Formats: sequence, structure tokens, C-alpha cells
Amino acid sequence: MHLLAKLSLANRALIALITITVAVFGGISLTSLKQELAPSIQFPQVAIITAYPGATPEVVSQDVSVPIEQAVAGIADLEGTGSTSSTGSSIVTADFAYSVNLAQAEQRVQQAVNRIATQLPDDVEPQVLTGSLDDLPIVQLAVSGGSGDLLERLQVTAVPTLEDLDGVRQVSIAGAPEQRVAVAPDAAALAGAGLTEQAVTDALDANGVLLPGGTITEEGRSLAVQTGARLASVDDIAALPLTGSDLTIGDVASVSLQDAPATALSRVDGEDALTIAVTKTPDANTVEVSNLVADALPGITDALDGATITTVFDQAPYIEQSIETLAVEGLLGLVFAIIVILVFLLSVRSTIVTAISIPTSVLITFIGMQGLGYSLNILTLGALTIAIGRVVDDSIVVIENIKRHLVAGADRAASILTAVREVAGAITASTVTTVVVFLPLAFVSDITGELFRPFALTTSLALLASLIVALTIVPVLAYWFLRAPKGHAHAASAEEAPGRLQRGYLPILRGTLRRPVVTLLAAVVVLGGTVAAVPFMNTNFLGDSGQNTLTLRQQLAPATSLDAASDAAAEVEQALAGVDGVSTVQVTIGGGSSIAAAFGAGGGGDTVQYSVTTDEDADQTALQADVREAVDGLPGDITIGSSSGFGGSSDLEVEISAPTDAELREASDQVLDAVSGLDAVLQASSNLGAAQPYLAVEVDRTAAAELGLSEVAVGGLIGQSLLPREVGTVEIDEQRIDITLVDDAPPATLDELRGLELLPGVPLTDVATVEETTGPTAVTTAGGVRTATVSATPDGADLGAATSEVQEALDGLDLPAGASASLGGVAADQADAFSQLGLAVLVAILIVYIVMVATFRSLLQPLLLLVSVPFAATGAVLLQVVTGIPLGVASLVGVLMLVGIVVTNAIVLIDLVNQYRSRGLPVAEALIEGSIRRLRPILMTALATIFALTPMALGITGHGGFISQPLAVVVIGGLVSSTALTLVVLPVLYSLVVGSRERRAARRAERDGVAAG
Repeated sequence: MHLLAKLSLANRALIALITITVAVFGGISLTSLKQELAPSIQFPQVAIITAYPGATPEVVSQDVSVPIEQAVAGIADLEGTGSTSSTGSSIVTADFAYSVNLAQAEQRVQQAVNRIATQLPDDVEPQVLTGSLDDLPIVQLAVSGGSGDLLERLQVTAVPTLEDLDGVRQVSIAGAPEQRVAVAPDAAALAGAGLTEQAVTDALDANGVLLPGGTITEEGRSLAVQTGARLASVDDIAALPLTGSDLTIGDVASVSLQDAPATALSRVDGEDALTIAVTKTPDANTVEVSNLVADALPGITDALDGATITTVFDQAPYIEQSIETLAVEGLLGLVFAIIVILVFLLSVRSTIVTAISIPTSVLITFIGMQGLGYSLNILTLGALTIAIGRVVDDSIVVIENIKRHLVAGADRAASILTAVREVAGAITASTVTTVVVFLPLAFVSDITGELFRPFALTTSLALLASLIVALTIVPVLAYWFLRAPKGHAHAASAEEAPGRLQRGYLPILRGTLRRPVVTLLAAVVVLGGTVAAVPFMNTNFLGDSGQNTLTLRQQLAPATSLDAASDAAAEVEQALAGVDGVSTVQVTIGGGSSIAAAFGAGGGGDTVQYSVTTDEDADQTALQADVREAVDGLPGDITIGSSSGFGGSSDLEVEISAPTDAELREASDQVLDAVSGLDAVLQASSNLGAAQPYLAVEVDRTAAAELGLSEVAVGGLIGQSLLPREVGTVEIDEQRIDITLVDDAPPATLDELRGLELLPGVPLTDVATVEETTGPTAVTTAGGVRTATVSATPDGADLGAATSEVQEALDGLDLPAGASASLGGVAADQADAFSQLGLAVLVAILIVYIVMVATFRSLLQPLLLLVSVPFAATGAVLLQVVTGIPLGVASLVGVLMLVGIVVTNAIVLIDLVNQYRSRGLPVAEALIEGSIRRLRPILMTALATIFALTPMALGITGHGGFISQPLAVVVIGGLVSSTALTLVVLPVLYSLVVGSRERRAARRAERDGVAAG
């Protein structure tokens, strides 16, 4: 690799031009990178959503969910299925691995559903959906107040304006009352004319349809023939003639345009509101799109005549804040690293030459990120910030060695080339070892791999760029700016004399070499202390992102009416408004997005969802505690969660299965009671819920048959009376509106239902009994087996302790025969991630060993260097215990980095020792000479990295550190302990192992010499 330096020194002007070009293109790449919260992640799940109006959960499960789940169960690459059947709706999910092509998986699911379409109830149309982070809204707005038809004005002004903005994919409005054309037949009028409701249905089916009629060619023109005209108004519908009669629909039925019955309500800060959701295109910049939306809002507000627009959710401020704080911490780290270099080198020129490697390496990385299509997010920017302390290491070693070789009277170019040649192999090996440790991340699956692969590649780009800079640009800059110290000509062949630092280190080194057993025993004691400290570490998964948003879910009693739910929500809204730090409260009562529900965020008719925006500068953890206290004791079961930005849940989940519904409920109640009382759990809830009341109609089949009816016929007549039926569409004012056949006076009470006339003079009670009973609120399955889930929110940052406590509680339960309970949710995610990353660390150690064997051409010496890896854990563990920062996925990625980082100083040291040995020095002298010569660059690189990461580890900006802070703490702690090992323990090990071989060789040579004499 030193040939790069030789080539660069021979073409100094070209290197200068290339450096300027890199700076320009790097700046252009930086400004064009997308700004996102996180890498775009495609959730490996396909959801099949089906509406089945009026059906109970058991009917939905039997008629819809079970057939669909069975149909998709045989799809290739399927990892599991699940379903949730609630009143009127079915959601079936099919889970795949992240590596699966989701578009193909979606197509296979659609084909499977199409194959069983004839087995599903009539008018049931399953919808197949997939989702990713790009499908989530980047901005949500709430519009309230104003005069006139607010929805119409939004559709005319706001929607077109926002959709025309660059990068906007879709603008949707939620919370608006839907309209329908209601056709209510008059039973008496129909009977008087000798007609039935079927005549009205036939008239609607036979009209308002456009039919192709072929073409007519005449006078050189071909004209298409079209028959029919669309229905365009209520009057058109009322004027439709009834077949076989001189009457029209309007003569035997009332026809009116009306609001459909409300199934959901939306409010913002206590006022009725409509919600506008803006989603972006996958290639758009989140921050730019958000800013364009914000710029458009004043004009939209003016056009809405007094309406108020409130921003409920906006990703951009948090993204900008996170990027800004990471950039600030990175710049502070850069300053600290430069100060360290200046203190050690005591040369402004040398410091400037070394420091140039940092921005140059980062700019090269930006070019690589642009080429790979990566965005600037908290993972990739965190990688760059972490890398700032490391990218300067190669340049430090090179410039320090150049400075040592630049003595008075020596040829400058030759001295620089000699210095670079001496360390080129070592820095190349050390950089390669730091990069290759990330290779195992390619095989880490699930969200951990999806999030940290861009992190790994970004770090690798920065480190490889730093190596190229150290071998090309740094030698050229050293040639131009560094000067040899003044001295005499006879010093030309000498190296820079050891300084005060080296002279202070020498007694320590000699003392440990004289007492190797004591030194190694002390090292073993340190390792034992490390193992003893491990239980004192807290653990988590990904940690809390610290976003200024949180969600609440209020589960009310089954069958709660919309008005009653609204009253209950008003109490919670009032309580939230009184919490200091709460800025905006948006509430959705009932209904909810089917897409959100499919991916775990939806609500049902008994559910109230709250989206709370808080003060950006507030302590989000303390604020959540205040919110929890404020809503304590209010109606319903209220659970609180924060937004992580990665689409995952932070709750522990206990998956329960049992052979029967009664045993499932009993087991669920036992688990919920056991988990709710734990100190480590803040809140717990079950998705099984209370039993839902419903009216059961039990038909007397014999009595019905005597009247010419069947069980199905009775059910159909009841459905005609209670369930509106869609019988067509009409286009009014360019809007497609459903035409619905309704009963002019449907039963409104239990007594009216019992008195419903099935035939003239035949009430329902003559052929059936109608009684109130109860059934499940929802039917959930996993792999076709009935299940329930108990969710528990851990108290505090120690997920591991909460998991252990919950598992212990589960082990102590006496569940019904055949029932089982297993821990899942974030606990399973954590266990899986820790297992995979632990394996990745072991594989990384093996890869590093292979690289070092190739470097040193020895199987033994790399083993000595690898001893530094367990000692790196000493500092990492102790610093995490002291700071209280939990061990999570980010920390384990830091451990993975440490495997490569901690051996770099050992490589630099042992490489020089080997060079001295090749010149004929014995092991002891080579160790002393190599150690004191490498002391300064080892301390410089370690301290530069440590101080560069210190602002991030301290979290001095207070934002955006939930990924980078634990990673920085691990690297700092590991570097401190591993540096001490490299300078003290490693020479002792080398002396014992390699020195003993040298002594044996010397004794054999002496014996051979005596024998020869």
C-alpha cells in the first residue's frame, strides 16, 4: 500500500486537484441526500382486510377469517399467519422474512385469496395490503371551525394544492361524514300496487348503466355506439320506472341524499375536526416535503374562510433536530480530537495535516452514500459521527511516523516515503479489521439488520476513505507543510529521540516484563471483575427515540355507543389538556384506519385513539408519567405508548393459547392478574377483553317451515330490515355516492325487533326467540389456533429485569389443562437480536483473526492480539454500569465495532516489534523499542477517538442519542481498557510466548555449537 504514497508524492499537483474535486462533489452529494428519520423499511407482512357489516366476531371468524387464513397457509416462504375477527371486520396477516420479495409475496397472497373468493359470503371483497415506513403520513393536519361545507372546501382547495407539491404521493381526508342516497320503500304503497321491494331493486339494477353497442362507419367516420346514461341526481333515481308498472321508484319509495350514520368521530383540542394525512413518494425528501406543506398552509387557511389548521404530527422537526444535534456532537468531537493531536504533536502544521483527513473522509463517504441511494438519517449520520474519532487514526499513525523520521539533513521525500512504508501494512491491516467486522451484519435478520446495515456500510465507507486519505493526501500535505527540526548533519541518520512521555512509560513496561506472572494474574482478576459486573447492567432493545409524540388507547366496555364513547373521551381530553407540556390532543373515536389496524395501530368501535403532541424541550419520560397520572381512574382501560419511529412496539407480550374459549379466557385472566401486579410493569392489558353483548335470534325451524320459511329466510328478512343494502351508485357533483336500500322504519328497540313482521300478521316471535347474550369481543388466531395476547409496558429502562420478572410470574401460574403462555413482543425481539448479534461478534472475531494471520503470516501472534477483545469488554461493561445506560442493540453494534477497533493499536505495536526483530534485535529489546516508539500514536489514536465520542456519550445536546449514545459509551469504555492492555499486558504475553521460543532456539543453537565443537 506504500506504493500509493510513492505515486502521490510523484504527482502532488494531481493529488491536490483530486482533493478539491472530492470536496466539491462531496458537498454536492451532502446537499442532495434525502433527510429521513430512519432507513426506509418494508414491513415483511401482508394483510388481508375484509369488511363484513353486521356480523359478530364469531361469524366473521367462521365465514371469512378461517377460509382466508387456510388459503394463505400454503404459500411459499411463509413464516406464520394470524387473524383478528371483530364485529363487522376481518384482518388476516401473513408474515414473511425481511429477505423475501414482498411484491411477489403480495401477488401470491392475492392469488390465494382469489381462489377461495366463491367460498366467502356475497358482497365480501378482501383487500390485500402491504406497508412500509414510506406509507406512514409525514404530516397530519387537523382542520376545524369555519363556515359552510368544510369538506367540500378542503377537497376544492387544500387537497389539490397539497397534491401538486413536489414529492407528495397522496393527500387523504378522514373524519368527514359520508353521504348516501337512501331509498326507503313504502311497504303499503308496494302492496297496493301488487309489487315487492324486488321491483325497486330491479329498476336500479336495470338503469344507469353505460353499455357499448359497437361502431357505425359513415361518411369516412367511425363512431362508437353507447347506450344508456348514468344517474346524476336524486330526481333521476326517483323517476326510474318500475318494470311492468306505470309507477316510478318515487311513487313507492322515498329517495333522499343524506349523511350516512356516523361510525367514527374526530376532534382536535376538544373541537370537531377533519384530519388531513400527507404521504410522500418513496424517493422524496421528508424534510423538504414537510417544509413545502408548511409553506402552503397560510394560503390554504385563507381560502378556508375562518377555519383553523393545526399540525397534529410532523416528522420534519424531529428529523432536523436529530440531524442538527448529531452534527453538533460530531463537530465538537472533531474539535476535541484536533486538540488531542495538537497536545501530543505540539505542532500546528502537523495537526492541520492530520485533521484534514476527517472532513475529506466524510466528504468521500457522502459521495458513496449518494451512489448507494442512502438517506441522511439518525443511523447513517450516527455512523458518521461515530467514525469521526476513528477516521483520524490512520493519519495520526502516518503523520507521527513521518514526524519521527523527519530529522535535520535528511531528504524530505525519502524520509516521508520511508515513514509511510514502515506503517502502511499496519494501518491497512488495522483498517481492514475494523471494516470486516461489519460483514456478519449482512446475515442479521429482522429489523435489527434492516436498521444497522446502512450504519455498517456508512462506517465502512468512512474508514476505507480514511485509509486512502492517509496513504495519499497526508504524505503530500506533509511534504508541503512539515519541516525537519533544526539540528546537525550527523543527525541525519537518527530518529527523533524519545520524549518525556516515553521515558515515563519505560519503567512501567520494564516492571511488567520482569513480573509477567503478577501482571497476568492482575489481568485475570480484572476479567473476573468484568464478569461479576455483568448482572448489574440494564438491558433494552432499541430504546426510546425521545420524539415529542405519544399515543393513548382507551378501551371502553363492549357495545359502547358512539355518543357514550364521545362522552368518555371528553373526560380524557380535559385531563390531558391540564398536563403541563401537552401541546395538542387529537382524538379518533371508533372506526380508525383499516390500514393502521392491519399493522397493529387501528381501533374498533369501542376504542378511542389519542395522538398527543408535546413540547419538544420537555422531558418526554417524565411527561409520560404525568399523563399516566392524569388519566388514572378515568373510564375504560387506558394504555400509553410513545412513538419510536421504527414501527415496533416497546411492550412485552404474552401469547396465550388454549383448546376452548372458556379455558382461553381463564388463562388470559390469570396471566393478566399476575402481570398487572408486578413492580416492573407500568400497565397491562388483554386483547381478549370483556364479553360483548349481542341479540341472539334462535329460529324454531318447525314453526318457520309451517309458514313456508326457513332459518336462512328469517335471517334474510331481519337483515333486510336492519342492514342497509348497497344497490348501485350515482355520480352527484363529480362524486360517486352509494345508493342504499333502507327500511323506512327499522326496528330501534328489542321489543320492536321481536314485533318485526316477517309476513303479514306474522311477527318474529311466532317463529323465533330473541334474547340478549354475550360472545367474544374479538376472535384472534395464530396459525389457525385461537389465541389471546396480554401486553405489558415495562417500568424503567431495564427491559431484561422486566422480562425476567414477567417470565417468573408465568412460570408460577397453574394454567388450565392444554393452555400455554409464552413471552413475546419486544422481549422476543431483544432475545433474537442479542442472539444474532452475539453470533455476529464471534464471526467477526474469526474474520479479524484471518485478516491478522494474513498480515503477520503467523497463527500464533494473531491469537495474542485477540486477547485484547475480552479485555475491551471490561471498560464497556463498567462504563455502562456507571452511567446506567442500558445494553441494547446499539450497544452490541458498538461491541462489534470494538472487535475491529481494539486490535488496531495492537497491530500497529506488534508490527513494529516484528520489524525490529527482523533487523536482529532480541525479543526483549524489540518489545521495549517498539512499545516506546508506538506509545505516542497509540495514545493519540485512542484519546482522539475517545474525546471525539465524548460529546455523543454525554448526550450534551439532549436529543437524537438513543442510538448513538450507548454505542459511544461502549466504544469509549472498551478503548480505555483495551489501550491499557495493549501497552501493558500484550508486551508481557508476547514476551512469554515469542520470547520463550527465541530462548529455546538460542539454547538449541548453543547445544548444536557445543556438539559441533
